[in-house]
Amino acid sequence: MARALAAAERFADRPALVGLLDACWAGARAHVVGLTGPPGVGKSTLINSLIGAWRAAGRTVGVIAVDPTSRRTGGALLGDRTRLATDPEDHGIFVRSMAARDRLGGLGGVTMPAMVLMRAVYDIVLVETVGIGQSETDIADLADTVIFCIQPGSGDSLQYMKAGIMEVPHIAVVTKADMGAAARRAKADVEGAMGLSDLGGDGWMPQVLTLSAARSEGIDALVAEIDRHRDWLERSGEGARTRLAQARHWLHELVREEFGRHGLAQARDQLTGQSGNTPFAAARAISQTLRQRPSA
Repeated sequence: MARALAAAERFADRPALVGLLDACWAGARAHVVGLTGPPGVGKSTLINSLIGAWRAAGRTVGVIAVDPTSRRTGGALLGDRTRLATDPEDHGIFVRSMAARDRLGGLGGVTMPAMVLMRAVYDIVLVETVGIGQSETDIADLADTVIFCIQPGSGDSLQYMKAGIMEVPHIAVVTKADMGAAARRAKADVEGAMGLSDLGGDGWMPQVLTLSAARSEGIDALVAEIDRHRDWLERSGEGARTRLAQARHWLHELVREEFGRHGLAQARDQLTGQSGNTPFAAARAISQTLRQRPSA
C-alpha cells in the first residue's frame, strides 16, 4: 500500500498506475467516511475512538490524514498522524499523511487516487481534512458519509448557518459532551441551523449527535449512524450516483488545474462523455489529447 500511494503521488500518468487505479475503482469495497471540522475540535481523538470501535468489530481501516503543507518541503507536516495512537503491529490499520498543497478545500489533488487505492483493500476508509473552517467542503466530493464536528462553547453558532458548511455533513457531531450545558446549547444551535437549511431533499436528514471521545461515550451511536447512512446509500441508489458525480468532479478539477479554462473548453466533449470509463483512464486520455494539440 505504501508503494502504491507513493506511485500515485509521483507517477500519475504512467499506464501501470492507471491500470492499477482502474482495477481498484472497479473493485471498490470500503465505505468512505470523511471527518471535518475546525482545529481543536477533537478530530484526532475521535478518530482514535472510531478506529478502536471498528477494529474491535473486526473491520480493517485505512486512514488518510490530510495535513497542512510544509512551506519548506512541500510535504505534510504530519501533525495529525502523530496524534493517532495506533498499534504498529496491527496490520488491519494503515495510516497515511498527505499534504493539502495549495488546495483551499481541505484536500490535496492526490487524495482521490489514494482513497481509491485504500477503498479496494480495507473495510473502512477514513479521511480527515486539514480543518480550515468554512472553505473546507471538498470532502463532500470524496466521501460517502461526511461527519462535521462541532466544539461546544466555540461561539460558532452563526457559522453553522453558512450554507457552504451545513450542506456538507450527513452526520453532525458535538464533541466534548462532558462540557454539559455548553454541549447541549451547541447541539440546539446546530439543529436550529439545519432547520433553516434545505436539507433532507434527497431523502436523508442529517442527525446531530453528542459524544465524548475522551470518555468513550457516544462512539457506538456514531458508528451505528454511519452504518445506517451506508445502508441508506445502498438502498436508495444514491451511493452509486454520488460516486459517479465525485469522479466527474475530480476529473473536471484535474483538467482545470493542469490545463486551465482553455483546456476545459477543449476537453468538454470528453469530460461529459466519460461515464463508460474510470476517471483515471479518462484523465490520461484527456491529458494525452490536450498535450498533442497546439496551444492557441
